[in-house]
Amino acid sequence: MTRSAVFAPFEIIEGDRKRGIVLVGDHARRELPEEYDGLGLPESEFQRHIAYDIGVEHVTRRLAALLDAPAVMANFSRLLIDPNRGEDDPTLIRQLYDGTVVPGNYPITQEERQKRLEAFYRPYHDAVAAMVASVAQESGKAPFLLSVHSFTPVMQGRKRPWHVGILWDRDDRAVRPLIEALAQDKTLIVGDNEPYDGALRGDTMFRHAIVNGYAHALIEIRQDQIAEEATADEWANYLAPIVDAINARPDIHEVRQFGSRTGPL
Repeated sequence: MTRSAVFAPFEIIEGDRKRGIVLVGDHARRELPEEYDGLGLPESEFQRHIAYDIGVEHVTRRLAALLDAPAVMANFSRLLIDPNRGEDDPTLIRQLYDGTVVPGNYPITQEERQKRLEAFYRPYHDAVAAMVASVAQESGKAPFLLSVHSFTPVMQGRKRPWHVGILWDRDDRAVRPLIEALAQDKTLIVGDNEPYDGALRGDTMFRHAIVNGYAHALIEIRQDQIAEEATADEWANYLAPIVDAINARPDIHEVRQFGSRTGPL
């Protein structure tokens, strides 16, 4: 983890916006501004999945390069504030995560909560919204959003068998071809809304894709598959032609409202 006095809440990776695709890395990094002093946690906790999605930064950078696609990544650790949650989600700022108490989040005042929203969470989402709007304008079509995540092989003592999972709500335009392509490799166990359910109100895909009627998918890669740069490269190299083929489908770039299993939009 790096503690920085001058802190940018997000990073933009440039690509060809005319291609009509945007990559998103909500949990790609684990940085904190100096003022938070590691949230009272030892450095070892920032090596764990509770602080960030292990391997995702490298996969996202490599995938963006292979696809010549723009990407937006959050720079701050999810322990500071989780950008893949709605503002009213009780897990937005976690006080306890997979057995670890976060002293810097407990207790937390409303003033501090608001500060983190305004300094980190909202600028990140403003950057995603601006990128999506720019890609839509420059490509002249509805953009395709791909959110890149990773998951721990063991959670609360339970092993997770999936090598990769695709999360979604109701819009399956990108999801079905993605799952079908991954399933061609018989060595992979592919999760359909595993290890999590993709219907999460207020999350990044809800805010920037679902409410706009844009095709999207969230990919979760098991962290032991991408913990090293070499294996992260292998996954990015494997995924790039699959994602490229999906992005070439005309229906992917149409605005369609599918709604949400979480309730009215």
